[in-house]
Amino acid sequence: MKLNKLIYSLPLAIGLVVIGTGCGKDKFNINQNINSPTDSTVTYDVVLPAALHATGTIVANQWGTTQNWMGWWARSGTYAPSVIEESYQITTGFGTGIWNNCYDNNYDYQIIISKAAQAGAGFYEGIARIMKAHNYQMLVDVYGNVPYSQALKGGLNPTPAYDNGVDIYKNLFRELDAAIALIKGAVVNATNPNKNIATNDIVFGGDKGKWIRFANTLKLRLLVHAYAVSGFPIAAEMAIINTEGSGFLGAGENVMVQPGYVTDKPNPFYNNYRATPTGTAPQNSVYYKANEWGIEYYKYNADGRTTRFYEAGANGLVGVAYGLPPITANAAANLAGIGPGLYKTNTAPQAIMIAAESYFLQAEARLRGFLTSGPSVVDLTNQGIQESFTYMGVSGSAASYISGNAGYSDVDAAAVANTPANPAGTQPVGGLFTIISQKWFALNGITPLEVWTDYRRVGYNQVVTSSPINDRFVYGAGVGFDAGPPLSVAPQNTSTKIPVRYLYPQTEYNYNAANVGAQGTVERYSRIFWDIN
Repeated sequence: MKLNKLIYSLPLAIGLVVIGTGCGKDKFNINQNINSPTDSTVTYDVVLPAALHATGTIVANQWGTTQNWMGWWARSGTYAPSVIEESYQITTGFGTGIWNNCYDNNYDYQIIISKAAQAGAGFYEGIARIMKAHNYQMLVDVYGNVPYSQALKGGLNPTPAYDNGVDIYKNLFRELDAAIALIKGAVVNATNPNKNIATNDIVFGGDKGKWIRFANTLKLRLLVHAYAVSGFPIAAEMAIINTEGSGFLGAGENVMVQPGYVTDKPNPFYNNYRATPTGTAPQNSVYYKANEWGIEYYKYNADGRTTRFYEAGANGLVGVAYGLPPITANAAANLAGIGPGLYKTNTAPQAIMIAAESYFLQAEARLRGFLTSGPSVVDLTNQGIQESFTYMGVSGSAASYISGNAGYSDVDAAAVANTPANPAGTQPVGGLFTIISQKWFALNGITPLEVWTDYRRVGYNQVVTSSPINDRFVYGAGVGFDAGPPLSVAPQNTSTKIPVRYLYPQTEYNYNAANVGAQGTVERYSRIFWDIN
C-alpha cells in the first residue's frame, strides 16, 4: 500500500455541509497525515460528509475502462488509441485510481469509526462501517486478495499483509452486523454525540431504516457474488438477515450522495462527463462516446431508456466500434454521447447504488433458493426494470417494454425457449439470463463494476447447458442480437478475452514488496475467488 498520503484533503462536502453544523474551516490542518486516525484536529461529524462525497466520486468517475470493456462506451475517433486498455495488455501502472481512492476513502472512514467510538456516536460509526465494507467489496472484486485486517493502521503497520478475498467477504458480514446494531441503538437528540446526523448524513439524512436496508442489500450483493463458493455460509448469513427483519432497499430507495451540489461545485459525474463549473466540455465528454454494439443492443429491444443513456450526436444515435483507429467519420461530434439520464443536472445527487440493483439481486437470490419467500423471480425482475426506467427518467411504465419483448429472454423473465425451433438447452430461457441481462441494461454508467462482476462469475453454460463457454457471460446471445460484449477491434489487440481483474499497483511492489509478492504471479486472467465457473 502507499505508505504516506501527504495531503489530507477534505472535499466538497465540508464546504457545503459542515458550515451548517457550526464547525468552521479553521479546525483543519490540510497537512495532517491521513495515516493518523486519532489526530485530534479532526472530528467524526466533520469527516463523515466529506468521506461520503468522496465515495460518490469514486463510484462516478473510476470506471471508464469498465464501461468500454462491457460494451457501453468507446473511445471516439477524436482521440488516439489507448493501447494498453484496448489491447488488454494491462500493467501495474494501469487503473491505480481505484486502489488509491478506495484506500484513501477508507482511511477517512477509519478516522470516523475511531473518533465516533471514543465519543459514543454510534450512528456515525455505523455509517462509516457500512461504507468501509462497501469499499472493501469493490477492492476485492477488482483485485482479489488485498490488505484488510492489518490495513489502515498507518505508521503502526506500514507494510500490511494481504488477506484472502473470501475471508474479507466473510468478515464484511460481521462489519455490517456491527454497523446495523450501532445504528439501531443510536439515540439522537440535540445535545448528544449523534446530534446533527440529519445534516451530516448526506445520503439518507439520518434515516435508520434506509441505512439498515442498504447494509442488508450489501450483504445480499456479497452472497450473490459468492453463491458458488464451496462452504460459503449462505444459509447462515441469510438467517441473520431474516432475523434482523428490515429487508432490502425497496422502491425508490436509491443510495444517493447529496451534499448540496451547486453550479461551481457540481455533481461529480456531471463534472467529469458533461460540463465543468465554467460550462466547458471536459475531456471525458469528448473521449467517451457510445459503443456501437451497446447502443445498437438498446435500440434492438426498442428500449425506452436508449435516449436517456445516450444523447444523439451530429449523425444521430450512432456509436463507434471499441478500439477502432481514429478516422474522421468517428470524430466525437458525429457520435452519440453519454445521455441525460446519466449526467442529469449539475446539482443532482450522485448514485452509489440504485434500487433496481437491489431488486435484481433479490431476484437472483430467489432463483438460487437462498431467498425463499416474498415476490417471485419474475415479479422481482420486472420491478427492477421499472426501477431502472424510473431512475433514468423514462416517462410511463416499463410494462410496454416487457410486453413488447415477450418471449425474448433478455427482457422477459418468464420466457421459455423450448420449442422445435429452440429446443431446450440450446437457447437461454428467462430467469437467470434475464436478470443478468437486465443488470447490464440498467447499470450502464451507474455501477458498472457490478456488471463486470456478473460477466466474470456467471458462465454462459449456466443459462445454456449445451454451451462450452463456462468462464464468462454472453450478452445478446440467443435473442437474435450479436453476442457480446465485443472485443476491442484495435489492430494491436491479440487477446480473445476481456481481463478479469486489475493488477496490483506498482507502488505495492515498491513499498510492500514482501506481502504483495506473497500473492504469487498475478496477471490479467488471475481469477477472483468467486470466479470459479
